[in-house]
Amino acid sequence: MREIVLINITGKDKPGLTARLTEILAQYGITILDMGQAVIHDFLSLGILIEIPDESRSSSVLKDILFAAHKLGISAQFTPIDEDRYEAWVNQQGKERRIITMLGRKITGGQIAQVAQAMADNGLNIEVITRLSGRISLITPETSPKACIQMSVSGRIADADGLRSRLMRISEETGVDISFHVDNLYSQNRRLVVFDMDSTLVQAEVINILADRAGAGERVAQITEAAMSGRMDFKESLTRRVAQLEGLPETVLAEVAAELKLTDGAERVVATLKGLGYKLGIISGGFDYFGKYFQSRLGLDYVFANQLEIVGGKLTGRLKGDIIDGPKKAEILKTIAMVENINLEQTIAVGDGANDLPMLHTAGLGVAFHAKPIVRANADRAISSVGLDGLLYLMGISEREIRQV
Repeated sequence: MREIVLINITGKDKPGLTARLTEILAQYGITILDMGQAVIHDFLSLGILIEIPDESRSSSVLKDILFAAHKLGISAQFTPIDEDRYEAWVNQQGKERRIITMLGRKITGGQIAQVAQAMADNGLNIEVITRLSGRISLITPETSPKACIQMSVSGRIADADGLRSRLMRISEETGVDISFHVDNLYSQNRRLVVFDMDSTLVQAEVINILADRAGAGERVAQITEAAMSGRMDFKESLTRRVAQLEGLPETVLAEVAAELKLTDGAERVVATLKGLGYKLGIISGGFDYFGKYFQSRLGLDYVFANQLEIVGGKLTGRLKGDIIDGPKKAEILKTIAMVENINLEQTIAVGDGANDLPMLHTAGLGVAFHAKPIVRANADRAISSVGLDGLLYLMGISEREIRQV
């Protein structure tokens, strides 16, 4: 009669350990049904689920494994698995899995406890936990000011919206960003990322800076805030703000562009994604002069933004062409995806304002970046605790992969 046994190996990790143990299994013609390993601070936890054929005696196999483990300075434990229990486990494969990503400057036991309890209360089981961020030095913690772990969970969930709301509350109360999504082919195969520009890719609302130069800063800032928070139609707000720029010299645009600062992590996320072969673009309700400036600086593939009308070297206070508002942003994203022959589920959009929501909802993954409350509450994911390169972790890219690019 065949036997199914789970072997658990723990102890100090060392080269050749797995090779030695599996060599013993090979001598007895053992079939490996499942295998998993994790190493934390050079401490190994290895699990091997084996089927021992009829012609072999389990006592001999396990005795040799135990003897080898003793010589290697590790511990071995054996757990018999009932065949019916094994088959029930096999039948669970193919069921929907979800990925939980926790991202912050640091991650505490309290934060993990609340998330884990939320999973348990919804009948979800945590199967795998992986650290995506780099190791954090206790002497110089500022060299790696991010922490990110990813959990793979399984099980049937009755109220996905309720769980999302609970995770959002945990995020707001504890200060950790939490992403929750179904693990599927598209989530592992994104190909296009588009960014809003103002207050997302760059650390400013450019129109406010231009308005300051035109002596209309306070009036324009009030209109900008109303638009970004969703209290005013974007087209109306943009038209009113641009009108305040009438007479501003064209030379001011170059001066402002040179002074603009990229958002923390922007260059890192762009360089990494370009190195991985992603198509990148800007879709902005801002102005194309600045979009093209950053397209050239960062090597982006696309830029779509509003065009300021300039006559005789001065701004007229009007725009040229169609205004790029929220619905237009979503339409442009669809067009780029079609041109690149990319499924919309393979796209990512990042933005901070209410006019970004149609684009965020259209993309396969919509990310609210340091966004207004109305945007954060309506986006798939949110980054509020770290820089723009936090997007890489939400995409499941590890620190090791980032450094190799």
